[in-house]
Amino acid sequence: MNNKIRTGEIIRKTAETDIFIHIELDGCGVSNINTGIGFFDHMLTALSRHSGISMTIEVKGDLHVDCHHTIEDTGIVLGQALSQALRSKSGIVRYGTSYIPMDESLAMCSLDISNRPFLVFNCDFTNQSCGGYDLCMTEEFFRAFAFNAGITMHINLLYGTNDHHKVEAVYKAAAHALKTAVSYNYDGSTLSTKGVL
Repeated sequence: MNNKIRTGEIIRKTAETDIFIHIELDGCGVSNINTGIGFFDHMLTALSRHSGISMTIEVKGDLHVDCHHTIEDTGIVLGQALSQALRSKSGIVRYGTSYIPMDESLAMCSLDISNRPFLVFNCDFTNQSCGGYDLCMTEEFFRAFAFNAGITMHINLLYGTNDHHKVEAVYKAAAHALKTAVSYNYDGSTLSTKGVL
């Protein structure tokens, strides 16, 4: 097993957002998150805790406009930080799949850290928002994250009625799939017949 600490740190400033993210893949899911959107903070905290990836996320966004730039740009930077932490992506399990229930809701995430980014997102929500978080931004967050981390990601919400439960199940399913995928494989090799990802 490789004992090297895998970390990623990205600072990104635009006219719309100012973001700092530091992650430790082999942390213990400790988080310090402030995006200005309470429900989004709640989801990112769950993502950190359940993936075991420690995260510091500080975001200042143009929330006077809406939540779009803040959430999407956080996905971009978190994906970049993950890619930086994984470097060549050698020595990892690479694949992860998880089904997560949240009361009446059930979500599934299956992913491949492949350097071939793609997102399939099949989730229907009833309401427009949870707090200051627009539910349509769930797809935008995961698309930005997947494309910047180099992940093929399939997310399916199988069923549910409460939007809070549905979104939380999605984030936790992604977290547990990610936890498996970034873990070390048995011999430190690149899990690909090509020998490289």
